[in-house]
Amino acid sequence: MKLTMGKYDLEIGGRYLDELRDATADRHDMPALRSRLHDEGYLLIRGLHDRNKVKSARRVILENLQQAEQLAPGAPLMDGVIAEGKRGKFYGGSKAITHTPEFLAVVEAPELMQFFAEYLDGPSLTYDFKWLRVVPNGAFTGAHYDIVYMGRGTTNVFTVWTPLGDLPYDMGPLAILAGSHRFDRIKETYGEMDVDRDKVTGWFSNDPVELVDTYGGKWRSAEFEMGDALIFGMYTMHGSLSNTTGRFRLSCDTRYQRADEPVDERWIGENPIAHYAWMKGDTVPMEKARQRWGV
Repeated sequence: MKLTMGKYDLEIGGRYLDELRDATADRHDMPALRSRLHDEGYLLIRGLHDRNKVKSARRVILENLQQAEQLAPGAPLMDGVIAEGKRGKFYGGSKAITHTPEFLAVVEAPELMQFFAEYLDGPSLTYDFKWLRVVPNGAFTGAHYDIVYMGRGTTNVFTVWTPLGDLPYDMGPLAILAGSHRFDRIKETYGEMDVDRDKVTGWFSNDPVELVDTYGGKWRSAEFEMGDALIFGMYTMHGSLSNTTGRFRLSCDTRYQRADEPVDERWIGENPIAHYAWMKGDTVPMEKARQRWGV
């Protein structure tokens, strides 16, 4: 089966793309999970969230999209069928949706906070800013580290990527470049960047083949169901497959760390300041920055 990632069609099980390894069996074994994340750079845990809670959050988001005339008239609401010409939206920071009781019941669930308290061996916190994405047909995410967007506190921060709906491959689920958390030269250059300070475009590459050919590793993805989650650290390169369907891909990224470690001030508080300089005014193209770094 060939799957689309940007301008490339990649064979699942081939040189560049394979399936994510499942860590669900170790769900309650924190030493095993820590070992797996150290070795592989990610954790795929099926059923980490309550499926019914995810379904309720999905309904709230789709009702909002329906009111905004983003959904095809007459199509079943929960299918998320894209209205003609509509391009979706990034709802990061949109508290009218991301702080509804239904959404918070997923991403700030007591059982999820307890999971991270056990994993981190101490009280956990989650950033107040939530990254909610409504991804249209043809869209995909280029390869990047999260550290360049949120690296001003501890580096021991974990992203939870949550599909807010069942996602087959053709809807563009997340993809991890396995082994990329050991790309030392990239970590020492690109990984030291701050997009607000340095005003460099954030994606390291939109060419998944180039990264594997140059640095090694292999892209891994999976088909997801509501309730599943993908967890990874700040130095795991990731992007997504392309959404080639007529339905919106709904997903969110939320961040978790120990409560007693430094926190990036851009993402916490009643009204987080978020990115205040990135992509405003003159911006350095990533190609130019990579030439300077020699990567």
